[in-house]
Amino acid sequence: MKNKTSFLPREGEAQPSRCPDNSAFKQQRLPAWKPQLTIASVLSSFFLTGAFCLAVGICLVLSANSVREIQIDYSDKCSDCSKLRENSSNWNKECHCSVNFTLTEDILGDVFMYYGLQNFYQNHRRYVMSRSDAQLLGRNVNIQRSYCTPFSTYGNGTPMAPCGAIANSMFNDTIDLFYSHNSSAIQVPLLKTGNSWWTDKNVKFRNPESYNLSSAFAGTARPPYWQKPVYLLDGKDERNNGYVNDDFIIWMRVSAFATFRNLYRRVRRVRHFAEGLPAGNYTFRISYNFPVTRFKGRKRVILSTVVWSGGSNPFLGIAYLVSGTAATLTGFVITGIHLKLRKKKTYFQKQ
Repeated sequence: MKNKTSFLPREGEAQPSRCPDNSAFKQQRLPAWKPQLTIASVLSSFFLTGAFCLAVGICLVLSANSVREIQIDYSDKCSDCSKLRENSSNWNKECHCSVNFTLTEDILGDVFMYYGLQNFYQNHRRYVMSRSDAQLLGRNVNIQRSYCTPFSTYGNGTPMAPCGAIANSMFNDTIDLFYSHNSSAIQVPLLKTGNSWWTDKNVKFRNPESYNLSSAFAGTARPPYWQKPVYLLDGKDERNNGYVNDDFIIWMRVSAFATFRNLYRRVRRVRHFAEGLPAGNYTFRISYNFPVTRFKGRKRVILSTVVWSGGSNPFLGIAYLVSGTAATLTGFVITGIHLKLRKKKTYFQKQ
């Protein structure tokens, strides 16, 4: 072992300095802005922040309240179809129901149709992970190594396309809207494409490369709860089939809450509906396929307009109002404390 004295500096040798270099950066001599927190600057920041949040909150709440919206719950009105769907052996039997409603005023502008589900928990960890993003990109992957189990392959080894619990539980009710005009029913033209996000349609979802979709999905089978294969989801538009189907893409974006709504259709503004939906009698004709009774769920259809801030959700406006109120009240409290302490200081100075 070395002697401890060997680590000590010898006589005449300069000891290494631990001081930082004499530079502007290391000696913290660089110019910097140092705010002076005076009572005027603090109070002005609180009051200005409060005024800004209150103004934005009022605008958002008024904007959300200006949205025209009507909700139709058809869970009980289609009870016969609901009972039929609870028996899984009736999966191939069709069941239709109708729901009538009346618009007392015109709904002007772009009208959007949503379907809403209640008590459907899409935020379960295993449910959220039960998908194959590589498969949805059109790649040839071994889905048995993915998180799709048990909705990955059938007993004979045939892979499911698409796989996973999210895809298997896709909402598959068909909803048509009819308008009663001069004792005749006019079907409201609805747009089923252009409803998904551009990034989803063009980046996150791709069909396998082949000369046609049926050959691209050869060797695969539909999920157990589906009535048709993925390449036949839209019988009228070939470009809206496969993994790039708008309804499928929208469903694959899971919700964080048990009660949610997804965009289903947009009203095409032509002929009688060029300005929106006129007042009058309407009918929803529903092909009932999606069962909800077992998990005590509810289903509804929503017709709504949108504004610059979105739909009829006042949460953001209320959040701004609460933040603005809190900042303003904090400013008043600080003002009261400052005046009280100043009076005490003046009193003691006089003594």
